[in-house]
Amino acid sequence: MTRVLLTGFEPFDGHPVNASWDAVALVRDAWDEPDVDLVVRRLPVSFRRARQELRAAVAELSPDVVVCVGEAGGRGAVGLERVAVNVIDARIPDADGSAPVDVPVIAGAPAAFFSSLPVKACADAVAQEGVPVEVSNTAGTYVCNATSYALAHLLDGRDGVRGGFVHVPRDPHEAGDGPGLPVEDSARAVAAVVRTAARVHHDVRVTAGAEA
Repeated sequence: MTRVLLTGFEPFDGHPVNASWDAVALVRDAWDEPDVDLVVRRLPVSFRRARQELRAAVAELSPDVVVCVGEAGGRGAVGLERVAVNVIDARIPDADGSAPVDVPVIAGAPAAFFSSLPVKACADAVAQEGVPVEVSNTAGTYVCNATSYALAHLLDGRDGVRGGFVHVPRDPHEAGDGPGLPVEDSARAVAAVVRTAARVHHDVRVTAGAEA
């Protein structure tokens, strides 16, 4: 039995919903994979508390795999994040009113960490669901990236424990005139990522690069 910790975020910045949590909740409610024990948690959009609650959940649950999901306004495809960087540069305050600029997520830690999930295999699994997907090389500089970095730092050196971050677009009802994706599609994508991350330990060697 593989235990997977799956997280989403609560609503923020005046929005009544967060597509990441809505997708995670749909995955939780429909999960029917007997070889994968799925546990979900909802994180606050807070630089400090998201990291603390994620750390506490990992300590409590001892998962084999951790998949964190966040919402990305302005994107129209699910993004498998390849890298997290050690910087916070907040355009808007978090849920606690904190808006750090040009400070590290963790002082004295490495500049970046790569995801330890099989991101290309996960992207291929999402594509097979008919959901638009990409391997992304930036998770931004807000709470999503900070949480992704904190997770990678936490798991660094823990043999056998893998983790990474996935961005889902806003639901079209929340996206306005911008790009979006129905939350049901995001949920199918997240489920595909979880299944693949739980069972695939070595990534596929296919191109998913970008010219810019």
